[in-house]
Amino acid sequence: MIDRSFEGQLRGWSLTTAEIMYRLPDHRDILQLFLWQDYDLAPQFPRLVKFLDFWAHNLDGPLCEVRVAHSSIVGPAELRFVGSEWRLH
Repeated sequence: MIDRSFEGQLRGWSLTTAEIMYRLPDHRDILQLFLWQDYDLAPQFPRLVKFLDFWAHNLDGPLCEVRVAHSSIVGPAELRFVGSEWRLH
């Protein structure tokens, strides 16, 4: 039996982090940061888009900027020759 989160990673879902900058409802000149992290499918990011849509319709703090980073957790190993060799005894 395979784990559902691992199966999702094999299908392209990756850990996604969004840094959401928003304005405070009562003091529009003050910016606040919120970090959101979940597994999402790049480059469409359906879960992040759903969360931002919820934010825009239900929360008072208007969005100012959203920065997104994602990294694939499951993938091929990366090996490269560095050009030197050290021998120990």
